[in-house]
Amino acid sequence: MPSLLRRVKSKMFIFAHRRTLTLLDGEYGSVFKGRSLDFDELRAYVPGDEVRDIDWKATARHGSPLVKRYVAVRRHSVLLLVDTGRTMAAQALSGESKKDIAVHAAGVLGYLACRHGDDVGLLHGNADTSRYLPPRSGEENLERLLREVEASVALDGPPSSLAEQIDYVLRYLKGRLLIVAVADGFMPDPRTEALMRKLRARHEVLWLTIQDADLAPGADSSPHSTDVGTGQDIPAALAADSKIRAAYAQAMIDREEQRSGIFRRLGIAEQQTTGSEDVLPAVFTLLEKHRSGTPNARGAAGGGKRAG
Repeated sequence: MPSLLRRVKSKMFIFAHRRTLTLLDGEYGSVFKGRSLDFDELRAYVPGDEVRDIDWKATARHGSPLVKRYVAVRRHSVLLLVDTGRTMAAQALSGESKKDIAVHAAGVLGYLACRHGDDVGLLHGNADTSRYLPPRSGEENLERLLREVEASVALDGPPSSLAEQIDYVLRYLKGRLLIVAVADGFMPDPRTEALMRKLRARHEVLWLTIQDADLAPGADSSPHSTDVGTGQDIPAALAADSKIRAAYAQAMIDREEQRSGIFRRLGIAEQQTTGSEDVLPAVFTLLEKHRSGTPNARGAAGGGKRAG
């Protein structure tokens, strides 16, 4: 059986020069530089401390700024939080399956972690179930995680619901983690947004979004498209209508502005990728945003369509 991790590595070296990979390594390392993932105590703020380390609730109670201190640890735990509901069987903007892009993105992020000696785990699932594979070291473990993601996405599977996976983290996983979510451009409902806020308060959170396919079918496509999330067909005549396409494009712009606002309010760095060819630059930008405290990115997102 071909190795998924070997495929990821091959694409990394095809799509990137050695200097790019070195920069990517450095950006990953900078996420942890001078910071630990285990909370130790609170102390008074002094000039030069990271603003994001301020504990605002404790500050309000104390009357003066307090920052969180962390215990130095040599090995960190990275959790890949991957949506494996049926919307991930949909087509991405590049024409690839979102599942394939998710496997590639998880592989890139996991490989970076392995190179830095960090443990990598996986939490994935859908509206019906969540499955957790605890962080472990090594490429053999990463290969197992990638195969788990690949085998868990199906068009006839349960719908996506990242709220269930986030709730699982909050209920059952102890200790501070670096969590990298890989999902499509879903719109968080109030419950999901509240859970994301709690997740951000307890863990380091980065978010990689796989952009949805365009509405209009191409000249060589089948006579209709299917919304994977709802199972409803979108007739080609409607999808190709210029007025409908324009209205859809504007609705997606409005939706993305609203969605970006959510990530901005939550303080979660988010970056979007159109396909496997731009996963590397997307991951680099995501790490850079997280390090610099820039929470979100602009771009198109949609609701899980697939040519059918």
